[in-house]
Amino acid sequence: MSHTKSCEVALAVRTTAELLKSLDDLRDAWKRDPSTVPKGLSCSESKEGQFILVAAESAFVTIPGACVIKGIGAIALAGPGPVFEEGANSKALILKATPEGWRFSVKFVPPIIRKRNLK
Repeated sequence: MSHTKSCEVALAVRTTAELLKSLDDLRDAWKRDPSTVPKGLSCSESKEGQFILVAAESAFVTIPGACVIKGIGAIALAGPGPVFEEGANSKALILKATPEGWRFSVKFVPPIIRKRNLK
């Protein structure tokens, strides 16, 4: 029986100057002292030198119309509908600094639906 692997979905968001400043401040703090990054957030750099921030499920909450990241701020969602499927697991918010600007996506494992007991 095969199960669906994790899915990554790009998010349409509206950013604010305060959010972008918080992200830049976090990047600078991480470069100076990685131990200053709040729990539940992890920072890294891609081979191309792009800063990548991953917020674990414990470090952010999704509310209607926004995602709030602990210690950083809120990201206003521009797209309609829920970010995750009902019952999704292993949720992570991924923010990547690209030459075109910040790219926001969400990664999760969709719920497993067993059909053997359905009538």
